[in-house]
Amino acid sequence: MKQITLTILLLAVSFGLFAQREVRKDIRQGNKSYNEQLYNAAEASYKEALTKNASSKEAIYNLANTYYKQGNIDEALKTYQQYLAAENTDPAKMSNAWHNIGNSFLRKKALKESMEAYKKALRLNPNDEETRYNLATVQKMIQDQENKDKDKDKDKNKDQNKDQNKDQNKDQNKDQDKNKDQNKDQKDQNKDQKDQNKDQQNQMSQENIQQLLKAIEQDEKETQERVQQLKAAERQKQNDSNRRQGKDW
Repeated sequence: MKQITLTILLLAVSFGLFAQREVRKDIRQGNKSYNEQLYNAAEASYKEALTKNASSKEAIYNLANTYYKQGNIDEALKTYQQYLAAENTDPAKMSNAWHNIGNSFLRKKALKESMEAYKKALRLNPNDEETRYNLATVQKMIQDQENKDKDKDKDKNKDQNKDQNKDQNKDQNKDQDKNKDQNKDQKDQNKDQKDQNKDQQNQMSQENIQQLLKAIEQDEKETQERVQQLKAAERQKQNDSNRRQGKDW
């Protein structure tokens, strides 16, 4: 019974060693393809290694790097997080993972997330100058973006004020035009009234002239009548005188 147990144990150890060798073989093949920039082949090799040992931290980390090189950033971020869940004892390796997470977020233009990842990498490895440089670069990019946004807001407010002033000026010009129109209408009314008064005055003048002419004509008529009466009286007087003189003769 003991001999059988020992045999099973030896077989298990042998199988385990064989599996580890196969995993190492797949990882080496993946690394070779990765260095030759054959990223699809590298991905296949690392995944093959993980089918044999799902907890292989090296295969997980290298697969995450492969995703990054392929531009599959979302899968890279997910796989780096998977690696950090497995590797929680080696600060240097964890720092490298956070550094690569910072690079991945930077590729996505997620600047604040990238900055936080670099900070975590530096906490784990304060001597990493490359991470420190990347952090400073991202912080500068964030500051520039904030300044740009502020300038944009200023320009927006300036444009709004400009539009508001333009609208106010437009309204004022409208009011001025309205007042001009009203003044013009008033002037037209005054002119019409003036013309009407002038017409009335002209009409009155014509009536006065007519009345005056009539009065003159009446005076002339009356004068002529008086003249005729005087002439008639004079003739009558002359006739009477002639008769008296005839009688005396």
